[in-house]
Amino acid sequence: MESDRARFGRDGRMSSPLRILMTPAAARQAGAGLAEALGGRAHVVVNPGDDADVAFVSRDVTGLSTKHQVLPHTQQFHDALRNAPSLRWVHAHSSGADRPVYGELRARGVEVTTSSGANAGVVVQTALAGVLMLARSFPQLLAAQREKTWAPLVGSGLPRDPAGQTAVIVGWGPIGQGLGTLLSALGLRVIAVRSSAGADSVRFEDIHTVLPRADWLLLACPLTDRTRGLVDAAALALLPPGARLVNVSRGEVVDEPALIDALRRGALSGAYLDVFAHEPLPPDSPLWDMPHVIVTPHTAGHSDGNEARVAALFLDNLKRWNEGQPLLNRVA
Repeated sequence: MESDRARFGRDGRMSSPLRILMTPAAARQAGAGLAEALGGRAHVVVNPGDDADVAFVSRDVTGLSTKHQVLPHTQQFHDALRNAPSLRWVHAHSSGADRPVYGELRARGVEVTTSSGANAGVVVQTALAGVLMLARSFPQLLAAQREKTWAPLVGSGLPRDPAGQTAVIVGWGPIGQGLGTLLSALGLRVIAVRSSAGADSVRFEDIHTVLPRADWLLLACPLTDRTRGLVDAAALALLPPGARLVNVSRGEVVDEPALIDALRRGALSGAYLDVFAHEPLPPDSPLWDMPHVIVTPHTAGHSDGNEARVAALFLDNLKRWNEGQPLLNRVA
């Protein structure tokens, strides 16, 4: 790989500057870190339309685009990636790499890395907030507030204590583990569903064995061939009465029509959903108006500290790439 990562002359010196495709805002954020990561190697920041050796897809590239609705400025950058013949490595600001452009790049041999873990703490906090809001009947209380109605929970059924309940967490990366730690501290029993089985965990393919015990089904897994459609109608039917679902992974992990049906029938008592099968969520989706559903616009991981954490990950990987070392968060 080292021969792919640097262009050397006969004397062992780099024969030309490393070309890095990144936005001006990302370059300012990286600052002197670029030169430090490259150990003095000459480099130049190039613009979309120029050839590049490496690229950094920062948050400002994606903006308000989704993988289903790509806005013009995002499309321009994605096209620049596609049309850079010398491109060897791309680092993405996101924790996943399921946008079509990354699959296309990998198919032609470009290494792709993600910023998995950079926003994990923020996503954990948001998912926990969703759990607590559902557990404490906040959708019901907020609806009463909007109607200026005094409606104590004593009159509508008291919420269950979280302690003693069981949380099944699908995905055991930084988000799943962080969420498991906090839920355990609240007295819940945690079962993990992950790529391989272990103590208190089962494989993705064996999720059906633990769903009947799940008071809470929390989705924090990447979107892969093994997780796409994992929570289908049959899986939802295995959940016990009163179960609730939290999804901060990807919308395609869940069969959305089956989820809507389960919520309508009361087979599920509620859901916090940050991701959807199609984003933006269409205005005519029934999920918007369901009384025990909390909808947020794929924003569980957003915070003002993410930009610096993502930049640090990119610079760490840039140093590794320049030195021929294995990259962190490489998409296999």
